[in-house]
Amino acid sequence: MSNQFGEYLKAKRDEKGYTINQLSLYSGISAAQLSRIENGKRGIPKAENIQKLAEALSIPYDEIMRVAGYYKPNNTKQEEDPPELSDKEERDIAKDLEKMINNLSNDDAYSQFDGRAIDEMDKEDRELLIASLENSLRMAKRMAKQKFTPNKYKK
Repeated sequence: MSNQFGEYLKAKRDEKGYTINQLSLYSGISAAQLSRIENGKRGIPKAENIQKLAEALSIPYDEIMRVAGYYKPNNTKQEEDPPELSDKEERDIAKDLEKMINNLSNDDAYSQFDGRAIDEMDKEDRELLIASLENSLRMAKRMAKQKFTPNKYKK
């Protein structure tokens, strides 16, 4: 991986037309260290040095971190990724959210937050409350879709 990163770094440096000394000046990383990285004689630099290189070479940070092996590609699905919601589930969430907001707008005891009705909240607090409710509904839908395996059957 380090040789791949070194080749990538050298290619980006060449694209910009920078010498190692110029990249060293712009990034604050020694020319000797840059040379070792490019030649595969040094491992992947720390994230803080990669940030400096990204800024010096005008490369998106995510891109250079992915090449360095810190990030996994976006197209590889992680085991922890929650299941996707269907269009029907998205519509159900919207309906449930609308019902919740309407119920909270009533003047009953359930609509009070810090002694204020939801209609009396300022715009930011109201939006945060609605976003929290929507997020909770989404999490509940996703959790319901995940396969449950009791601990005694897990490997």
